Amino acid sequence: MKNQRAWIMMGLAILLGVGAVLLASRWLLRQTPGARGRIVVAAADVNLGQRLTPEMLKLAEWPADSRPAGALTEPARVNGRVLKASILRGEPLTEAKLAPAGTLGGLSALITEGKRAITVRVNDVVGVAGFALPGNFVDIIVHTQADGGAGQTRDHAISKIVLERILVLAVAQEVSRDDTKPRVVNAVTLEVTPEQAEMLDLARGIGSLSLVLRNQIDPRPGTTGGATRGSLLGERAAPVPAPLPVAASPATQAVASPRPALQAATPAAPLHCIGTIDGMRSSRECL
Repeated sequence: MKNQRAWIMMGLAILLGVGAVLLASRWLLRQTPGARGRIVVAAADVNLGQRLTPEMLKLAEWPADSRPAGALTEPARVNGRVLKASILRGEPLTEAKLAPAGTLGGLSALITEGKRAITVRVNDVVGVAGFALPGNFVDIIVHTQADGGAGQTRDHAISKIVLERILVLAVAQEVSRDDTKPRVVNAVTLEVTPEQAEMLDLARGIGSLSLVLRNQIDPRPGTTGGATRGSLLGERAAPVPAPLPVAASPATQAVASPRPALQAATPAAPLHCIGTIDGMRSSRECL
């Protein structure tokens, strides 16, 4: 009796153990991705603007439930396409990081549709000591002489922000956005609209330009009236002199001037008089 009960308990334990193993295996199978796909990833670090080659790509196993949206699965389909965003080694390649098919490599692939690229000459001061890097946003200040007439002086100088939140596409001939070290260069390429390109070209023709680095996530405009010598030093504006009277022509003066009053008659010069005496009578005649 005791042996039979022991065998029953042993069989029951074995059944429970097998059931636990089956349940655990099913749970583990559910936790493990059921379908692991292969997607295209970068075989090396690739900068934006570069044309992809087979050596830059490879296929890698990737869990199906964490596959990035727009992930590509065929390396042949992306061969020759141009990147519009830098990717690191092992990073999945998606359609959103590629320029449209047929785009040539280089800077032109980075320009947003409807915009243009224009280059301005800078130095270590104008270029914010080399901190105006690709991907940053800058404001542009022009320093020029206000229209003060032919006799304008330094008092008419003005500095004014003419363009705001302009994207830096490249510094010199580099478009990489991964390096954060400052680089002092002699030219900066900016992304602008056609209207802004015209304004920028006019601004650098009438004065000197300066770049002002701004926060990348700050969209607020910096609308100002510009800085002048008077506003800088707190001086009041000089009063505008009254216009000088215009000299009238003699004919005009003759018409406009009132007729002078008649002068009093002056006594005539004294005449020569001769007196005569005839007896008791006397007479006098003046000539």
